Amino acid sequence: MNLTVNYFFIFVKIIFPMLRIILLLSPVYVSLFWALALTGNIKTHSAPRLLLSKFMFLAAFCFFAHFLYFEHYSTIYTYFDVALQLVVNFIFPAFYIYFRLLTVDEKLSFKAHARYLLIPVLLGAVYGIGVFFTPGPAYKTWLFNEQAYPDSPTIQFLNVMRLILRIQFLVTIVITLIGSYQLIRKYGAKAEQFYSDIQDGKNSIAKMLIFTIFYSGMAALAAIVAGRQLILAKDFLIITIWFVFSVALYLIGYLGIKQKPVNPTFDTDNSGIEKKTLEAIPVTAQNKIRYKILMQFEENKIHLNSQLNIMDVVEAVGTNRSYISSFINQQYNQNFCSFVNSYRLEELERVILQNPDYSYETLAESCGFGSVNSLKRAISARTGLSMTEWKEDQLSKKRML
Repeated sequence: MNLTVNYFFIFVKIIFPMLRIILLLSPVYVSLFWALALTGNIKTHSAPRLLLSKFMFLAAFCFFAHFLYFEHYSTIYTYFDVALQLVVNFIFPAFYIYFRLLTVDEKLSFKAHARYLLIPVLLGAVYGIGVFFTPGPAYKTWLFNEQAYPDSPTIQFLNVMRLILRIQFLVTIVITLIGSYQLIRKYGAKAEQFYSDIQDGKNSIAKMLIFTIFYSGMAALAAIVAGRQLILAKDFLIITIWFVFSVALYLIGYLGIKQKPVNPTFDTDNSGIEKKTLEAIPVTAQNKIRYKILMQFEENKIHLNSQLNIMDVVEAVGTNRSYISSFINQQYNQNFCSFVNSYRLEELERVILQNPDYSYETLAESCGFGSVNSLKRAISARTGLSMTEWKEDQLSKKRML
């Protein structure tokens, strides 16, 4: 029995340090994976996605620096500390810029976005100046023991700067969450005027991203409140907090690679037709374009393309986006997303009646829905019923005939 217990403790002593190292490095691996995945083909990817890729590289740097700290690579870490303090305070302003690129800003621009990074840069620079004037041995000792050299003016200054940087970090979390939510709320309706997939139109991924940012921000705050000295002494805190960070980074990357612009107003009309309001177009021209729009849906079944967006209709009809949006809004009292899905639901009704044994996946694919979830959301939005209830309702009507 004693031998078994001894083997167990030997096993724990070997495995636990390995697990600790794996958890410390896991956010680095996750961040680098998504940094590369989000970059992909730069020519075809959106500005928000490319910014998120850069953010992931910064996150990898931050967590690698933390790995050096918690694994006691003290000499190497001293060269990372100033940059780490700067980059950490970039994180949440960068998230806010990301949401601006999703909703209101066309591209990343120094002129447009530098102001959001100004305070972190200034505070990071002041902190760096303090480090420059601090004697090397004292600074190195202080990094791993903030109670050291309490009478040193430069160390006192660094303690004050650390406190200011932490307060600034907390403030930027709050501003980012509030600002990002307001942007989605203000510009969210634009997506329903552009995309035909109800999931893209409802901005559910963007909302989940905000929640994930909140989740990662709370983990960061927990780490700040605990303090690096306490975390350094408690392996279970490292394992718990770093696991949370790894999950948060994975979710951010996964959601980011799926998220489309919430306000896709940067896709320009290239039809060559001057934009006019619906009322300004002669009745004969209105009727002609109306006929073309309806023909695309009723004859050519353009709605069966799950990736359909309003610019595809613009190209097919030969008019402009403003006219098509106005036509659908005024004539059918719907946005583009609802209009397209009404045709998809008509197709779904026909297919179900002819093939009641089709799986949900087959139904979604054959009727133009991007996924089973999009199909279910479209049914719920239109009827308030679940997919099962709606299908049974359609089949019962058929049996009554």
